Amino acid sequence: MFESMQTALMGLMNYQHLGFMFLGIVVGLCVGILPGLGGIAGMSLLMPFIYGMDPVSAIAMLIGMVAVIPTGDTFTSVLMGIPGSSASQATVLDGYPLAKKGQAARALSAAFSASLLGGVFGAVMLTGFVVVARPIILIFSTAELFMLAVLGLSVVGILAGNSMIRGLAACGLGIVVGAIGTAPATGETRIDLGFDYLMDGVPLVIVGLGLFAIPELADLMRRPTSIASGSTLGAGWLQGVKDTFKHWFLVLRSSALGTFIGFIPGLGGGVVDWLAYGHAVQSSKDKSQYGKGEIKGVIAPESANNALQGGALMPTLLFGIPGSGSMAVFLAGMALLGLQPGPSMVTTNLDLTYTIAWTLAMASIIGAFICFLLASPISRLTFIPFNLVAPAMIMLICFAAFQARRDIADLFLLFGMGILGVFLRRFGWPRPAVLIGFVLSPQVENYLYQAVQFYGAGFLLRPGVLIIGALAVLTIVLSVRSRVSEDGAVLTGQEADAAAAQSEKPVLGGTTLGERLPQMLFALFVMVLFTYAAYSSYPLSFLGAVFPLSAALLMLAATIYVVWMIAKGPAGHGTHYDQELAAKVKGEHDGSSVWVSLAWFAFLFIATALIGFILALVLFITAYLVMRTSLGWIRSLIYTGVCVCFMATLGHFLTLNFPAGVLQRMVEMPWPLK
Repeated sequence: MFESMQTALMGLMNYQHLGFMFLGIVVGLCVGILPGLGGIAGMSLLMPFIYGMDPVSAIAMLIGMVAVIPTGDTFTSVLMGIPGSSASQATVLDGYPLAKKGQAARALSAAFSASLLGGVFGAVMLTGFVVVARPIILIFSTAELFMLAVLGLSVVGILAGNSMIRGLAACGLGIVVGAIGTAPATGETRIDLGFDYLMDGVPLVIVGLGLFAIPELADLMRRPTSIASGSTLGAGWLQGVKDTFKHWFLVLRSSALGTFIGFIPGLGGGVVDWLAYGHAVQSSKDKSQYGKGEIKGVIAPESANNALQGGALMPTLLFGIPGSGSMAVFLAGMALLGLQPGPSMVTTNLDLTYTIAWTLAMASIIGAFICFLLASPISRLTFIPFNLVAPAMIMLICFAAFQARRDIADLFLLFGMGILGVFLRRFGWPRPAVLIGFVLSPQVENYLYQAVQFYGAGFLLRPGVLIIGALAVLTIVLSVRSRVSEDGAVLTGQEADAAAAQSEKPVLGGTTLGERLPQMLFALFVMVLFTYAAYSSYPLSFLGAVFPLSAALLMLAATIYVVWMIAKGPAGHGTHYDQELAAKVKGEHDGSSVWVSLAWFAFLFIATALIGFILALVLFITAYLVMRTSLGWIRSLIYTGVCVCFMATLGHFLTLNFPAGVLQRMVEMPWPLK
C-alpha cells in the first residue's frame, strides 16, 4: 500500500501529468463560467481528446476539470444570480445579494476558499476510504454489484420533484434508451427503430450533451444579453477568506455532508448544495439575513459541492456505479482508456486510485488560486454578450458529438436528444434521473444476468444483497419524505406533499386543460416511446426481452398515470409544470421562443448533410454573427476564420475526417459515375 502511495506521489510530480491536469483545470474554469453547462457537458466535451492518450495523463485532465467546475461556476452565480451549474443554485440565494451590495469580491473569495477546503476534504476522505473499504470490495460479487446498481436507481426518487411518479418515468426513459442496441446476454438487436446506427446503442457523450448542454445554450441564445451584469467586484477579498476560516466548523460539517451525499450513487450536485444550505440555516441562531446576503449561505454550499467530487469518486472507482452525472461520463472515459472500475482499483491499479485522489486535491488548490489571481479578468468575460460565445460553443459541442462514432448520424442524434432535453427541462421531468437510468441500465442488466447464471434465484438471499436491498428500500422511503423540486428547492415531510398547493403553483402549472395541453402531449409522446420499446422487445428471446420489456411496461403504466393527472388532476397537482407558462405568469418571459435557437442548430446540421461540416460551419457562424450580433461582416468573417482554423487543426492532430455532405460527395465522384 505504501509503495502504491509512493508511486502515485512520484507520478503526480511528473511534468506531463501536471501539464494535462492544468489543461483540465483551465477548460473546467471556462465551462464553469458558462451558465447551465456543468460537469456533465464539460466532461463530455473532453471525451474526444482522450482517445489514444496515456491513461494517467487523461485521468489527470478529467479530474482537473471535474475538480474546478464547482469553483468556476461561482462567477455567474454571484455576479448575475444565474447558477453556473446545478451544483451552485443555492449559492445564488446569498451570493447575488452580496454582489448587489457591492461585496462581490467578499462573496467570491469566501466561495473560492470554501471550495478549496471542501475539495481537499473530499480527496482526503477518498484516500482513507480506499484503505478501509479494500477488504469489503474484494468480497463483492455480481449479485452485490447488481443491488448497488438498483440502489443507484432508487435514489432517483429524491430527484423526482413534486411528482414522484414523473421522476420514476424519467428514470425509466433513461433505462429504455440505455437498452437500445444489442442484448448483452443474447446479442439480439432491440429498440433500434430500423437504423443500423443504433445497433451499437446510444453514445453517452451524445446523451450528456443533448440533455444538458443544448437546452441551456438554446435558452441563453434567446436573450441578447451578457452572461452576467454589473461593473465592479468591490472590495473584501481578504474578508471573504477570514469569513471562511471564522466559520471553519460549518465548512467541516458541510464538506462531510457533501462527501456523504457524493458517495450515494446518483445524487450529485443538484441536491447537495441545497442540503448544505438548509443545514447552514437550521444551525444558525440568527436566520434573518439568509437570502439577503449572509456569507454563511455562500460558504456552506460551496464547500459541500466541492467535497462532493471526492465522495462521488468512491462508488465510481470502486464499484463502477456513478456517484453523480459527471461521474457517469467519467466512467465512459475510463472505459475508453481500458480501465475497469472495481476490485482492480484497490489491487493492481491501487497506485492509480491514489493518483486520482491526490490529483483531485491538487486541482482543487490550484483551481482556487487561479480564481483568486484571475478573478478580475475572468469576471469581465462574463459580461460578454452570450451570442458572441454561442457559435464557438455550438461548434465544440458538435465536434465532441461527432467524435462518438465519426458518423454524420451523430449530429442528428444530438439534435434529437437536444429537443428531448428541451422538453424535459420545460415540463419538469428531471434530466439527471434520465441520465442515471441510461448509465445504470446496461450495468443492471449485465449484473442481473451474471448473478442468475452464477447463483440462480438464490442470489437474492445473499447477506450483502439483503443489506444493500434494505438500503434501497430505505432510500425510497426517504425519497417519499424528501424530494427536490423543479427549481432545486429541497421539500421535506409534509412540505413535499403540500408543495403543489402553494398559492402560485396552480397558476404556474396551468389552470385549464388548454394551458396544460403541451405537458400532456409530451407525456403522450413518452407513452409512445415506452409502447414501441415493449413492442420491439416482445418478439425476442426471454433473456433478450425480459429487462427492456419489464421496464417499458412498468414505465408505460406510470406515464399513463401522469397523462391522466395532467388531464384530470386538480389545478396545482404535482404533475403540472410548464416552465414557459411559469415565466409568463411571473413576467419573466420576453416573448422570444426557444424554437428560434433550435432552428440555428437545425440549420447547421442540415447544411452539414448537404455541403459538409467545415463549409456548413463557415456558413453557420458567419450568418449567426451577422444576424444576431453587431460585429459586422469583417469581424464576423475573422471570427469564423479563427473557429474554422481551430477546428481544422484539431481534425489534423486527431486524424479526423469531418462529415462530407451529399453535394460535396457528388462533386468528388468520378465523372462517369455522376
